[in-house]
Amino acid sequence: MKKILLILSAAAFLVLFLKILVFAFEVTWQDISGANLNLKSLLVNPDNARLIYIGSDKGVFKSEDAGESWRNVLSIRGKNKQINFISAGPSSGDSLYAASGNGLFYSPNQGRNWDRIFKGKSVLESECTVLAVLPGQIYLGTKDGLFISKDRGRSWYRQPGRLGHGHILSIAAADKDPQYVYVVCPDGVYRANYNVESWEKIFAAHQVENNNHSESESEERDEEKQSPNIKYVSVDPNNANEIYLATSTGVCKSRDRGESWEALTSYGLLSRNINFLLVTNKSIIYAVTRSGVFDYQAERWRELSLGLRADEISGLSSDNKGNLYAACNTGLYKVNIRDEVDCKNASPLVLYTKNEPDISQVHKAAIRYSDVDYEKIMLWRKQASKKGLLPKISLGVGRNVTDLWHWETGSSIKSGDDGLLRGRDAIEWNANLNWDLGEIIWNPDQTSIDVRSKLMVELRLSKSLIINGLRT
Repeated sequence: MKKILLILSAAAFLVLFLKILVFAFEVTWQDISGANLNLKSLLVNPDNARLIYIGSDKGVFKSEDAGESWRNVLSIRGKNKQINFISAGPSSGDSLYAASGNGLFYSPNQGRNWDRIFKGKSVLESECTVLAVLPGQIYLGTKDGLFISKDRGRSWYRQPGRLGHGHILSIAAADKDPQYVYVVCPDGVYRANYNVESWEKIFAAHQVENNNHSESESEERDEEKQSPNIKYVSVDPNNANEIYLATSTGVCKSRDRGESWEALTSYGLLSRNINFLLVTNKSIIYAVTRSGVFDYQAERWRELSLGLRADEISGLSSDNKGNLYAACNTGLYKVNIRDEVDCKNASPLVLYTKNEPDISQVHKAAIRYSDVDYEKIMLWRKQASKKGLLPKISLGVGRNVTDLWHWETGSSIKSGDDGLLRGRDAIEWNANLNWDLGEIIWNPDQTSIDVRSKLMVELRLSKSLIINGLRT
């Protein structure tokens, strides 16, 4: 019985160990921030990874060499200088927008010149939080309402209703098919038809199913006292029907533009409180929590931030070369994640062993490690046969000092009798020549080497030389 319990415990430990390895995938993050700290916003050109913009409390910084060097292209005046969001224009790659704590700024030439195109009438209106630039319209979120411009920022009007007086947290729309616009505020998610602009609430706070989004009592409370449980909305670039929400209880997904919702599994997440979502051009989902960065593969979450030194992660971005970027309080970090396995259909064991070598690679590595193969054995055989033709020569020289000092006794007449006298030195030398003619035979059946001696000839010369003394 004890053996069975021991085996079951070992098996359970092994399964837990494999799960930890699968869900915690350590990657090497590279710091490319150039000493820029407290980042709140990030924009990477997906087609040109060398062009990067970051926003902090000191302004907008631009890099044209993939983070090797940075220069400040926009500085904000006033008390609140924080850059909360950076966005590019829908068509021209030169257009650039920066939502700051003191208005919205626009650059038509990649940050060389800037103009402020929105300034709120109050402190809350002036603090721009998020932005969505669509063909013909700009949606601007502030801490006091949603503002819309249809003439490229020359004039603005406040959206009436609930969205016109509240903290706008996130705005999203499909780049390829901007038929709908999605806006997140503390009480839920709103959707509007791009052409008609008729807003409807499609997701209520503290609810998952679309069938029950009636106004709750919490909506009557002061928004400052509420803790918004919906943080971010993202649209799949490859499928405008799929919408993702980052909430305090996990990630929710809609397959029909927000008509119905389902909760994704939280398996593998260290915290279900999701602050940010990124859906890449390859439909890969990344989530940011207070504990780190995770990606969603094979219906489970895997942590990618074991090597990321940051206490706060504000946003993520990606390019078309497989690079993932993280804007953090400690700077900007980049990592290249190469996944050769189809993660949507892969099992946890496949995910764990995807980087392991196959049988042929292990076989070649074993041969290299043992340093033995058939060709090397044949070479050794030739070398041994040639070496047998050469004699082994050994030379030796020695000095015998056994009787170097001795006592002289037996006479009382000679001088020096009964005294310690020095004896005679003896030097010996020898020379040996040895031929060992052998044959090395390789037996492939027994995988062994057989050495058979055929002839041995030895010539030994020796001589003793006595110098001033007795021979020992």
